[in-house]
Amino acid sequence: MKLSEIHFEETKQRLKGSIAPVITPFTEDDSLDLETLRELVNWHIDSGSHGISVTGTTGEPSSLTLEEREQVMETAISAVAGRVPFVPGTGSTNHLETLHLTKAAQEMGADAAMVIVPYYNKPSQHALFKHFKAVAQAVDIPLIVYNIPGRTGVNLEAKTLARLNEDCPNIIGVKESNKDFEHVNRVLLNCGRDFLLFSGIELLCYPMLAIGGKGYISATANVLPGKVAEVYNAWEAGNVEEAMQLHYELMPLNDVLFRDTNPAPVKAALGMMGKIKPRLRLPMDVPAKSIQEEIRTVLNSYGLLNQVRSES
Repeated sequence: MKLSEIHFEETKQRLKGSIAPVITPFTEDDSLDLETLRELVNWHIDSGSHGISVTGTTGEPSSLTLEEREQVMETAISAVAGRVPFVPGTGSTNHLETLHLTKAAQEMGADAAMVIVPYYNKPSQHALFKHFKAVAQAVDIPLIVYNIPGRTGVNLEAKTLARLNEDCPNIIGVKESNKDFEHVNRVLLNCGRDFLLFSGIELLCYPMLAIGGKGYISATANVLPGKVAEVYNAWEAGNVEEAMQLHYELMPLNDVLFRDTNPAPVKAALGMMGKIKPRLRLPMDVPAKSIQEEIRTVLNSYGLLNQVRSES
């Protein structure tokens, strides 16, 4: 086995549990708020998150310039400081941008890179295979493919993923934001049980562990990182009933955080909790007032707003 392949296998052993997809905070004038980003990363790690990701869907990558995406990655990896694995999102609708960002992630020392199925242009399965294979061959960093058909307009089929897994040793896993549970079962059937399967659908985080998933990359971790991480901890310890109880305990929060397009409700929630200024760049915006009231009610039911009052 080559040294690089040994490295890929070692990385596979480390990537598990709740990898938090941290939001990108902005200031009042919509500039990057990198100091708050550092604070959020530290809070996640202190709360028990098993890994950190940035500039995935929850990080609003399409609202950032290439330079800003690199700034966010560099700030986050500096804050992580090797304490947990760091897996930035480096994909784009543009192939050359994807190559640039994935190479940048490798150069700054990321543990792996998460590469989304290109959005808007709806490539064929043949084109997707060529795209991901070209990215994999251009770098020597482990890759996690990110399949989110609700955002991209196309599903990366299990057989296409299996071809990539066979041809590209550094494609070690997939984040599946696909509500089709039959599909995610077939991912492991076609790619093998050692292929890393992460859930990107909140209500499937627990069920995917049951079929052999290694963890999840859940937007809800932005609001309640400790509790989200505990689901995996309980499962890993063999406490199935506790993991299931936590799964259902989180459902009201999961539901309200997707009453509008992610990450708008998450940022609204973090604003109410005093963690960030709840800013999104247009064309995104904070949720309508009625949804914000729903968010406030749910946060209060979890005691998250009591913490803000006690600290103020």
